[in-house]
Amino acid sequence: MITKGDKNKARLKRHLRVRKKINGTTARPRLSVFRSAKHIYAQLIDDVQGVTIASASTQDKELAASIGNGGSVEAARKVGELIAQRAQAKGMTQIVFDRGGYLYHGRIQALAEAAREAGLEF
Repeated sequence: MITKGDKNKARLKRHLRVRKKINGTTARPRLSVFRSAKHIYAQLIDDVQGVTIASASTQDKELAASIGNGGSVEAARKVGELIAQRAQAKGMTQIVFDRGGYLYHGRIQALAEAAREAGLEF
């Protein structure tokens, strides 16, 4: 039987394998996604300087009121739109997508597609 700890351990291994190849720069920051059971989080990270440029999550005050359940696909879409707006406000349109070791499916896919539709280029 696969336990929750084993699943997360496998995800972290996948994440490290992907992170060997993906780096965020000042010109093209990395859009990192973390998914929990109740919420989803997105950050734009400049790996060269080691700083977070912008972030959005289902726990943001402007989203928490309009989202009933933070663990839904619709909530992930709204986070994708919000992170795209915040990136464009900082003058960034091109990014590198880091799915965090998760499958590109469901909430991760919804967040990425919403960010693309809102103007970010992967």
